[in-house]
Amino acid sequence: MNQFEKNVQYKGNDAIDSGIGFGVSFAFFAIMFIIATVIKLVG
Repeated sequence: MNQFEKNVQYKGNDAIDSGIGFGVSFAFFAIMFIIATVIKLVG
């Protein structure tokens, strides 16, 4: 075991972090899609 495995600074769950990252990126592209759809309907 090396020194980095002994002294872990972050003990959070990686699955939660990856889920949050997925949610943020999904929300970003969903908002872009909604904005593009609104522009297409209005214009």
